[in-house]
Amino acid sequence: MVPRILRGTCVSETPQLSVVVPVYNEEDNVAPLVGEIVAALRGKVDFEIVYVDDLSKDATLQRLQALKANTPELRVVRHLSNSGQSTAVRNGVKAARAPWIATLDGDGQNDPADIPKLLAERDRAAPDTKLFAGWRVNRQDSGSKRWASKWANAIRSRMLQDATPDTGCGIKLFERIAFLDLPYFDHMHRYLPALMQRAGWKTVSVPVNHRHRASGVSKYNNLNRALVGIRDLRGVAWLIARSRRTAVEEA
Repeated sequence: MVPRILRGTCVSETPQLSVVVPVYNEEDNVAPLVGEIVAALRGKVDFEIVYVDDLSKDATLQRLQALKANTPELRVVRHLSNSGQSTAVRNGVKAARAPWIATLDGDGQNDPADIPKLLAERDRAAPDTKLFAGWRVNRQDSGSKRWASKWANAIRSRMLQDATPDTGCGIKLFERIAFLDLPYFDHMHRYLPALMQRAGWKTVSVPVNHRHRASGVSKYNNLNRALVGIRDLRGVAWLIARSRRTAVEEA
């Protein structure tokens, strides 16, 4: 396809990478994060940025629309009803045009400078490795959130045997087709390594940077994470137990 050219920047209709960012009420974080994504990737890979606004109540959508004037890589998708992070990620992936997807949380705690590191890991990995998950080795959250995450990861790892130290990290790199083939449910983004492994693919955890939230407030607390997580964990364990895979050939 013919690339489109805006303000001296060539943007392909079929980029190599789509960066998907779900957001809800992050008006002060969108401009800094978009700028960091552009700085990390422009000139290194043919990319697009797909923001998914989960019907924010603040000026998030308006600020994203204003950024499009000077960021030709930026596309904006808007939910017509508030639907949560997993749905936003999935709709962003469905709207994406690249064969590989990088995801970032919209709060700015993930560092876009880590995306080239994930791409380098992909390039030297085996072809059947379809997910490269960020691993926050030096988390900048509160002590209570780190404690809760530590125990949740331990329980999840014991039940699902996914060999992943940190499934809650928002920065990930995965193949678009492999992701869209996974079973969809709310909060599925927390179980991507186990779901990818259930589908027969390998996954790798990659140490990444983690930062303090610069603006806005978290949309989760330890209690609602725990209550939802118990039900989801049992559901994913059931999916794994009921999984059946086989190679096929044309007869």
